[in-house]
Amino acid sequence: MESGNTYWRDRALLEWQVELGATEAILDAPLDRYALEAVRPAAKPSVTPQTPQTPQPPEPPMQVALNAVVIAGQAAAMAQDLSALATAMEAFDHCELKRGARSFVFSDGNPAARVMIVGEAPGREEDRAGKPFVGRAGQLLDRMFDAIGMGRAQEDPALALYITNVLPWRPPSNRTPDATEIAMMLPFLERHITLADPQVIVLMGNTPCQALLGRTGITRMRGQWTEVLGKPCLPMLHPAYLLRNPIAKRETWADLLDLRARLLTT
Repeated sequence: MESGNTYWRDRALLEWQVELGATEAILDAPLDRYALEAVRPAAKPSVTPQTPQTPQPPEPPMQVALNAVVIAGQAAAMAQDLSALATAMEAFDHCELKRGARSFVFSDGNPAARVMIVGEAPGREEDRAGKPFVGRAGQLLDRMFDAIGMGRAQEDPALALYITNVLPWRPPSNRTPDATEIAMMLPFLERHITLADPQVIVLMGNTPCQALLGRTGITRMRGQWTEVLGKPCLPMLHPAYLLRNPIAKRETWADLLDLRARLLTT
């Protein structure tokens, strides 16, 4: 009977321990943790923590853009002729458009021409050919000026055209250049005008007006003479706009006649 009573007592104690959550055996014998106080492990030698190096934050985009403008200005100022300017522009690595463009597009026509045309940026055909205004808009441009006896192939500076763009690289999908891209390439454009030294500048569309005049709204500005770098300047509708809005060709014809009259008296 005694053994039976022990069995039921031990079982009751075990069930009570299970209810309390004591379900895992840690050691085979009890552990006197008070006796362990005298056998503490030696303390580890203290190590002076190293001060972590604070990573330098990247330059903000605005500062990067300002630095690019400064670098462009220095490179442009060093160019003493158009050939040197073209070399400096092509070597300029701070404009991301360069990464995706096929060709560097500098200029076309006669550098001695009295009239310098400034467009926006190369399109797909210009990117392939490496020359400005060679696509449909460029063909219309040639017909427009041929109507007043002028052209890029003319050898006589009085009848010739010299053509360039604000940007020498094609923007993706022919999108409009943004303000940062215009700002960093503007020193090159201004140096280009200084070195070519035309008598008259024609700004084709909003982008060159934004770059050189600081404003847009070509449909209001067209036909109104102004001044750029001390030279007479005439804003005109871009030929691409005329392809989309043929009715505006009447206004462009009036601007071409005004340009011819200005050249005859200059």
